[in-house]
Order: sequence, then structure tokens, then C-alpha cells
Amino acid sequence: MNSAVVYVVRHAAFHVGEFLRHWYVHSMRIYWNGVVNRLQALDHTLAWRVTLQNLFQPLYKDYSVIGYVLGFLFRIGRLAAATAVYAVLLSIAVVVYAVWLGIPPTLLFLAFAG
Repeated sequence: MNSAVVYVVRHAAFHVGEFLRHWYVHSMRIYWNGVVNRLQALDHTLAWRVTLQNLFQPLYKDYSVIGYVLGFLFRIGRLAAATAVYAVLLSIAVVVYAVWLGIPPTLLFLAFAG
């Protein structure tokens, strides 16, 4: 009888540990890989890195003063807009993941408090 109780407790503890490892460790890898992949796909549209590399290049290869000034201003605006989009999307991703992390403790609290 004693060994059956020990077996059940060990088996339950093992499965709780596997659940926590799956919920927190594996989900983090999968979720953040997906977030990074989406941000990389978005970079094809926003072209943040390319815009930064060409920051001091004239706009449309117009090597006059106006081309340099307009190119710089246009690219600064584009970098600011892209940075704002990235910041908003990354903030949303962090909030969604924080909610995901809070689901098991919230359910445990509700199960034992109610």
C-alpha cells in the first residue's frame, strides 16, 4: 500500500514537472521564434536595416544639397516610423506572452481560493 502511494505521488510530480517544462520552456522557444520570424518578414516591408545603411545617401541619387537633405530627412522619418511599428508589435508580443505565463498560476489560485 505504501509503495502505491509513493508511486502515485512521484508519477504526479513527474507529470506536473513535464507540464511546467512544456508550458514555460518549450512555449517560450516556439513563441519567440515565431515573433522573430514575423518581425523579420515585416522587415522586408519596412526595410529598417537597409534604410539605416543608406541614411547619408542622397535621395534618388540626386547628389545636390537638396538630394542629401531630403534623403536624410525622408530616411529619418522612415526609421522613426518603422521603429514605432516594431516597438508596438514587440510590446504586444510581450503582453500576450505575459498573459500566457500567468494562466497556470491564475487557474491554481482560482481553484484553491474559490
